Amino acid sequence: MAETLLSIEGLRKAYPGVVANDDVSFSIAPGEVHALLGENGAGKSTLVKMIYGLVRPDSGRMLMKGQPYEPATPHAARAAGVAMVFQHFSLFEALNVAENVALGMEDPPKQRELAARIREVSETYGLPLDPGRLVGDLSAGERQRVEIIRCLLQDPKLLIMDEPTSVLTPQEVDILFETLRKLQAEGTSILYISHKLEEIRTLCDGATILRLGKVVGTCDPKESSAREMAEMMVGQTLHTPSREEKPLGDVVLDLTALSLRSANPFGTSLKEIDLQVHAGEVLGIGGVAGNGQDELLAALSGEALSPAEAVKLNGQPVGQLGPNARRRLGLLAAPEERLGHAAAPDMSLTENALLTGAIREELVSNGFLKWPAAKSFAEKIIERFDVRTPGPANAARSLSGGNLQKFVVGREILQRPICLVVNQPTWGVDASAAAAIRQALLDLAAEGAALVVISQDLDELMEISDRFAALNEGRLSPTRPAKGLTVDEIGLMMGGAHDMEVAHVDA
Repeated sequence: MAETLLSIEGLRKAYPGVVANDDVSFSIAPGEVHALLGENGAGKSTLVKMIYGLVRPDSGRMLMKGQPYEPATPHAARAAGVAMVFQHFSLFEALNVAENVALGMEDPPKQRELAARIREVSETYGLPLDPGRLVGDLSAGERQRVEIIRCLLQDPKLLIMDEPTSVLTPQEVDILFETLRKLQAEGTSILYISHKLEEIRTLCDGATILRLGKVVGTCDPKESSAREMAEMMVGQTLHTPSREEKPLGDVVLDLTALSLRSANPFGTSLKEIDLQVHAGEVLGIGGVAGNGQDELLAALSGEALSPAEAVKLNGQPVGQLGPNARRRLGLLAAPEERLGHAAAPDMSLTENALLTGAIREELVSNGFLKWPAAKSFAEKIIERFDVRTPGPANAARSLSGGNLQKFVVGREILQRPICLVVNQPTWGVDASAAAAIRQALLDLAAEGAALVVISQDLDELMEISDRFAALNEGRLSPTRPAKGLTVDEIGLMMGGAHDMEVAHVDA
């Protein structure tokens, strides 16, 4: 039996109203890639925070190579050889790569020495980086390289990775996996969290499955199917989203030569975008993060104004209308950044339901807020979309990322939009919840709504889209029928090969 690097024995952590982890035990061997699986709210984040010294367990113990391991801070965890790449990047866009790496080091060397070390390590592990480049000019995949290299410079024994491929193209995922295998071959252990179960099957040696804070099983991912693992996570049969084939209706959303200068100095301006979306249609828009997705959603939601005729809803020019006016007409949006943009962190779920639902749910009367109606609307969202929370009085920031995502998307769907624009609808959401959200989107389209789904999850887009287009440097490719598109064709479109002759496949 292999030596154990990290042993977790009976860990428990409780918060008011919820037990996040309950008697959790498992171990990781040196050089093992171990998956930590579970649906949203299963306790994965709390567990890795205890391993990384961000949270103290209430009971239980951890052992590192047989010795007690009780990190009181991330500094202590790093000193013990534990590094972590978080799902949300912690980088300063106005600083260069070397400066950002230095901020994460306890005793950084001089910049010239550090720059040489970054070049050396990044090239050794197949993740080349220019230490002098501004982080604001990097793609999402390159930003993740910065986070990884910052960890590798610590020479970790255990590397924790939380949803590391959520912002990567298929090609970047392949590069990352090569890097992780090289680390594994050198004896580094990796604790890998992802909702992409086919990736787990490709990469991981073992898996521990959590449900409602408890360990409910273990498996060898290479011997288990993605469906089997998903059903272990949720404890029930997984349903695949389905839809009826129906003829499309009239054009609902019409963009004509839409150009928009990005408000973010590190953002991507939109350039001459044309598209039409019909009633009952799902238009999927793919692309690597940072190619204009946020700007497109802002232009459609009304957060950023454009020439009136550039955006039309049912033939009516709305480019100069703000978000509330567009909501009144039935054009709704759910942005990618759920905490801070889609939801106010310190406001309750009832208050967050009121923020975007006031107009269409008639939650205001003669200037007075209708709190019972707002609470009822929040409860409806929680029940309909299985949002795991003690109740609508809880603050948005108290929810796990996936549960808040369900709340945000559900809040817009239940307002019966005639056109819904959603960016990353299932980002960080478990397989069961993702299937439920996708089914809700398909049901909305079946009821006659026009949907624009912006996502970096190509499997998701191919599953629910009628037509597909790709954003690259603020330009939108011509739309193509989604049925029959190959990964190579999608890759070309995402890479900006909009004018290339791409072999068409009969739908």
